[in-house]
Amino acid sequence: MIGMEILQPAVVLMIWTMVMWAWMYATRIPAMQKAQVDVNRLVSDPDASLDRQLPAQVQWKAHNYNHLHEQPTVFYAVAIVLAIVGAGDGLNALLAWIYVGLRVIHSIVQVTANKVMVRFVLFALSSVVLIALIVDAALVVFGPAQ
Repeated sequence: MIGMEILQPAVVLMIWTMVMWAWMYATRIPAMQKAQVDVNRLVSDPDASLDRQLPAQVQWKAHNYNHLHEQPTVFYAVAIVLAIVGAGDGLNALLAWIYVGLRVIHSIVQVTANKVMVRFVLFALSSVVLIALIVDAALVVFGPAQ
């Protein structure tokens, strides 16, 4: 179908998000057991946050999982808009793949070395790609009727 190619990278990012979910729990649950975290205290005591009780390397996975639910939601929306209007192929599909690739690399950096400046550059680059997709969607949606 015309314009639907952009949905492939969107689905790949969804899959990657679930990979990060699994990685987060595979490291977090054993760390919580080792630290003997009182889960009931977590909901009633702000000083009992997991960031204070678990090793930073464990929490990096949770932080990245949360990040995958922030800006990428705009990516999903623009991908759907571009697919609906038949503009999700060609350059837009390529840009979507670039966005997803940058987000996956960002995840890997964050959950392993967590180098903030490297993450910042990857985030900034992915943001520029996302802006390009949004601009194209706006041009198609608000452009002259054909």
